[in-house]
Amino acid sequence: MVESRTILIAGAGIGGLTAALALADRGFRVVVLEQAPRLEPTGAGLQLSPNATRVLIGIGAAPKLSAVAVTPDAVRVRNAQGDDLARIPIGSAPQRYGAPYWVAHRGDLHSVLLKLCATRPDIKLVLGARVDEYAVHANGVTVASAGPTVVGEFSGLVLIGADGVWSRVRARLFDDGPALAAGRTAWRTLLPADAVAPEHRAPTVNLWLGRGAHLVHYPVRAGAMINLVAIAEDDEIVTGWSAPGLPEEVLEHFPAHRWSATARDLLARPQQWLRWSLHGRPAAREWGRGPVTLLGDAVHPTLPFLAQGAAMAIEDAAVLADALARRPDAPQAALRDYESRRRGRTAGIVRAARRNDLVYHLGQPAAALRDLAMRLVGGETVLARHDWVYEWQPPASFATPAPPVQAE
Repeated sequence: MVESRTILIAGAGIGGLTAALALADRGFRVVVLEQAPRLEPTGAGLQLSPNATRVLIGIGAAPKLSAVAVTPDAVRVRNAQGDDLARIPIGSAPQRYGAPYWVAHRGDLHSVLLKLCATRPDIKLVLGARVDEYAVHANGVTVASAGPTVVGEFSGLVLIGADGVWSRVRARLFDDGPALAAGRTAWRTLLPADAVAPEHRAPTVNLWLGRGAHLVHYPVRAGAMINLVAIAEDDEIVTGWSAPGLPEEVLEHFPAHRWSATARDLLARPQQWLRWSLHGRPAAREWGRGPVTLLGDAVHPTLPFLAQGAAMAIEDAAVLADALARRPDAPQAALRDYESRRRGRTAGIVRAARRNDLVYHLGQPAAALRDLAMRLVGGETVLARHDWVYEWQPPASFATPAPPVQAE
């Protein structure tokens, strides 16, 4: 493989690894630079809707991922008092959209992608390599890393910043300031399935809506664990994804006079929580310059109120790999093509997530009108309003699953 076919990716998260696999499938050599000295299966549960699973199937992740994921039958929507509002039939996704709807733990998806990358001689993962500087030149771009454990330079045709909401590549590219706190804190935890009531073990995504807060829970890890995510208005800012959270502070944001005993009982069961502050950014006018571009949360961080953050990074990876494969001899033009193809859709997703932030967290009397409207329209209609999200199709090269890869 000639050096001119080497792609540099900053960040070994879901988007970065998906992009690495998609690019390797299209004849590129990929070097993934990850600043963490080691990778751990952290994070919360993920909802992988059909627009994302199509891509994951296309890169060969389906066999191992489907073994640890759960296929939910529906999204059950309730208000904070426990009244049922709608049952959205996402179990019909294979028939309706031609691809499954899965829920999985982020760590499980990440592990599957890492194992796939490890089977590919054309993908090199370098841990402890932070992108400190990069220089653009006639043959592409050279990245300099001064740590935390790797010191050296890496050269490639292009550099893709897939390094998350606090992207170092973005800071070097635009210097447009840090991501903005959204005034929301998310707490996450896992519970053994046998530690919760039978109704919570069902293969269903449960969504509870309340004033200034909401709760999501569903089974992951082939049904062995229950993923809980509680999100509430909170001005305290914590850094990172895994700051410790206290059980009592979670319950304080879900008070008994607003929340049903069923919801509070579930929230009271975990002894440990992890917390992180949600962040966002205004829509970017530019996604890249020259041989450098951005992907996923580095360019369009998406609040988790549409369950599309990971899906957008996965979609980005597919379109980016396709754009570079179509124009390998004009990489900068290929990057601008990728950006133009993705800008409108991701902006629409970000706006829709922000609208859901308002709808989910309404107080009275607006919440009563929301509840009535959801009951009247029903789950089928709510699902139909998401068709524009779930019907997205990746480039034609992803229509046929990639050949199976033999794991070691």
